[in-house]
Amino acid sequence: MPLVVATLVLLGLFCLLNLLLTVGILRRMRAQAATESGALFALRPGSAIGEFAATTTDGEPVTTATLNGTVAFFSADCAACHDTLPDFLAYARDRGRDNVFAVFGGDEPDTVRALAEVARVVPADLDGGQVATAFRNTWTPALYVVSDGRVVATAGRVHELPVPAGR
Repeated sequence: MPLVVATLVLLGLFCLLNLLLTVGILRRMRAQAATESGALFALRPGSAIGEFAATTTDGEPVTTATLNGTVAFFSADCAACHDTLPDFLAYARDRGRDNVFAVFGGDEPDTVRALAEVARVVPADLDGGQVATAFRNTWTPALYVVSDGRVVATAGRVHELPVPAGR
């Protein structure tokens, strides 16, 4: 009988040790993921946006000086962009077309048309174009909130963007 009790106590200690190690590993993975996602944005909140001048699909000129609101970078060959698009379209409808700007790379007329209904859209070149260069953006989907030529917030998904006061 003492052997059974000792075995059960030892087994319980191993299970507790295993649980503690698992929790430690999960915490470390979560911290690492937060650090890596922040490294994707070259411009951080407070950073100034570079100068650019672009023309939207509707022929509207857009420059750094006239850009305020949310800026989104999407590409046709990005699965995460397609996953994010419905949430972004709803988000953009709430903000109003003049407060949302989208840069879209690739040849998907239906997606560009859907974006153009709720945002000012600029087609991106293969290298991302002037706007991507101004933001030093190299990946998609990438979302920025901009005010007075400076980045206010960055996110990879719509739900990560800050919620304006009063909502």
